[in-house]
Amino acid sequence: MANNMLPKSKAELMSQIKREWSALMDVVRRLSPEQMVTPDEGGWSPKDNLAHLTEWMNILVEYYFDRRPAHEVIGVDPEVTENWDYERMNDIMFQHDRHQPLEQVLDELKSAYAKVLARLASMTFEELMKPRQVGDFYKGSIIEWVIGNTSDHFAEHRETIAKLLKA
Repeated sequence: MANNMLPKSKAELMSQIKREWSALMDVVRRLSPEQMVTPDEGGWSPKDNLAHLTEWMNILVEYYFDRRPAHEVIGVDPEVTENWDYERMNDIMFQHDRHQPLEQVLDELKSAYAKVLARLASMTFEELMKPRQVGDFYKGSIIEWVIGNTSDHFAEHRETIAKLLKA
């Protein structure tokens, strides 16, 4: 994400996150329980998409904010996260989460979202503009990872889930 596209304040960031969360939840509320567990052509149901969002919000808090090793956060061997093979990581998390009951997925999603908001509330905008840590594998500021694992991610999966409403 280009620096000129980043929010100019923490208030703007929080507004962006809350707006996309509300849009996501609006789509989710319109789905029946049967639609929530119906896989799309890629094999993921809306429930699976929501579990995926939960996993990445947890990674945001525990890896990016708390600086825990990624493999510990996800619960995998270190080589899985060594080169950040997103496809492999997402598949492992999908396999882990796919049999969770819908209510559990929704509860964990809401809990992860609340945890992200609470952590962001405790951080300054200046902290968010810094890199995760000096010499980090990935360049860029924490705010970029916040956006990527919240508002942008919510919008991406909302669009995927909303396709069921048009079917």
